[in-house]
Amino acid sequence: MAKTIFITGASRGFGKIWAEAFLKRGDKVIATARNTESLNDLVAAYGDAILPIQLDVNNRDQVFAAIEQAKQHFGTIDVLINNAGYGLFGTIEETSEQEARDQIETNVFGLLWVTQAVLPVMRAQGHGHIIQVSSVLGIVTLPVLGLYNASKFAVEGLTETLATEVKGFGINVSLIEPNGFATDWAGASAASTTPMDVYEPVKAAFQAGLTDDIFGVPEATADAVLKLVDADNPPLRLFLGKVALPWVKQVYAGRIAEWEAWDEVASAAHGK
Repeated sequence: MAKTIFITGASRGFGKIWAEAFLKRGDKVIATARNTESLNDLVAAYGDAILPIQLDVNNRDQVFAAIEQAKQHFGTIDVLINNAGYGLFGTIEETSEQEARDQIETNVFGLLWVTQAVLPVMRAQGHGHIIQVSSVLGIVTLPVLGLYNASKFAVEGLTETLATEVKGFGINVSLIEPNGFATDWAGASAASTTPMDVYEPVKAAFQAGLTDDIFGVPEATADAVLKLVDADNPPLRLFLGKVALPWVKQVYAGRIAEWEAWDEVASAAHGK
């Protein structure tokens, strides 16, 4: 059965790949972007099946208006995919106040506004699926991406809580957690801080670890996203790529070992 999908950040990368995958199989898509000219090719190919909307997710009033426009146009919103966001490259010390605020504003608050706007629609319908595009960097971290890591950790906590709050309304909630993929996320879509020479060794080590084999093929993710959307009982969390799970298992083994090593101290702090 065809679905109506609202997807943010659809101008390029995952957003555009997934929007086209939905359209190809006969779904209806509301595709948002800061510049909708990037969606002209999809409009030419799929006509009335796609509704492009110019949207800055940082503008809460604009977000609510876009959701209302989508609801009025197609009559329903079955799936929300919160994909809009970007990466900020730079160490913690290098990050300016404005750069930090902008990163959290888009990646966390933008996602929050779209989520809040769609919830009344889905509650009234008695069904829906909210999919938040997080990252493996919302579970483990890398240097030089501290504010991005923080934004995705926030998305993880927000979304896990949301899932417990809206299940009774018939609304499913999922997190997509990709490892690295060969999109322009680290290129034209990214922002960078003003560098400090003292951190050059840290950045050099970071760059050395970015070998081609760790990056997945973006187009290969479409089938997984279609399966997630179609699942009767979708998971709360879904990795994309083969690097994420082994990495997370290794990191969590270390975390558990450290917690256990300090458990005597931790338990004594309970006081009774």
